[in-house]
Formats: sequence, structure tokens, C-alpha cells
Amino acid sequence: MDFSDQALVKKAQEGDYYAFEALVNGYEGKVYRLAMRMLRNQEDAEDALQETFLQVYRGLRGFEGRSTFSTWLFRLATNVCLMKIRQKGTEPAQLLPLEEYLPQHEEGVHPQIQEWPEKPEEVLLNKESREKMLEALAKLPADYRAVFILRDVEGFSNAEAGEALGISVAAVKSRLHRARLTLRGMLAGYFQRKEI
Repeated sequence: MDFSDQALVKKAQEGDYYAFEALVNGYEGKVYRLAMRMLRNQEDAEDALQETFLQVYRGLRGFEGRSTFSTWLFRLATNVCLMKIRQKGTEPAQLLPLEEYLPQHEEGVHPQIQEWPEKPEEVLLNKESREKMLEALAKLPADYRAVFILRDVEGFSNAEAGEALGISVAAVKSRLHRARLTLRGMLAGYFQRKEI
């Protein structure tokens, strides 16, 4: 079947099961990867995947197409993941001051944050670096993690990420900047050792 999302959505809204199945098949891998990055647990990610597509199935008739289907889908998926995180109650309530993550000299002075030698998406391709990145990413509060994943991993624009998360573009930029700085602070020691 070579239908665009828009055509598949229209057919699925009219009750075409195969069109809905095509939408699921087209997006289940991306939704699962998002859930794994957000939740860091296979069972939770599988539950989130199932819950997301259940919500899509229930809400598809009301989808008016004011945003793209993929943006709407990722908004549902992100909300499902954030709800799971909040239910577990294991996430930091707010972002700690950046200084908490920076390496310190003996005198207590914080060194300058170095630029990463690679882009975040390139780091994720290297297995060792990916593990370090994912460990650091898991320490970010869920709202900051979601912005980072949508923008820097999934490649959403600021507007698309804002729409998917239900926040303004300015909030996306602010959270993304803070997430990047914090991750750089947490990973500074690792990248310095790698360069040596």
C-alpha cells in the first residue's frame, strides 16, 4: 500500500482496519524507540507502545488534521511516557542546578564546559558513548528528556516538538538549552577521558 498518512488516516476514520494497521506498522518502531529512550525499560516501553496505539484508535475519529498525524501520534506517545514516569514517582521533580553536574577543581571553581567533539546523534551511534549518554539522559527530568529526544534524537523542529509536547517554541528552546548544558556537564569527564 502506498498511501500517505493523510489518506490512511481518512480511510481509518471511515473504519478501514487495514489502513489503521498500516499506520501502526509505519510508526510502531519510532514510537517504541521514543518510549525506550524515555522509560529505559523494555516492559514499560511495550506497555507505552500499546497504550499509545489504543489512544490513537479511540481518538482517531476526532483527529481533525490541524497538525500532522505523526506530530499528534508523538504527542500521545510522549504523554503516555510522561504519565508512566509520574506514576512511578522515581523522577527528579526539577532540574538540579547545572553546577551540581560540573566537575570541580580542588579550589571549588567550575571549569569551562567544553564543546562535545561529536554531535549528540553521532554519540548515540557509538555503543560505549551511547550507554553513557543514555545513563545521563535518564537522570534528566522527564520534561527535559522529552524535548532533547524529540529535537536532537528524532530530529523534530522546535515547532514540531512544541506541538508534540503542548508547549511553546520558546519553552522548547529553553528546555533544550538547559538539557544540553546539563548533559554536557554530566558527560564532560567522560569525553575528556576519551580524548586522552
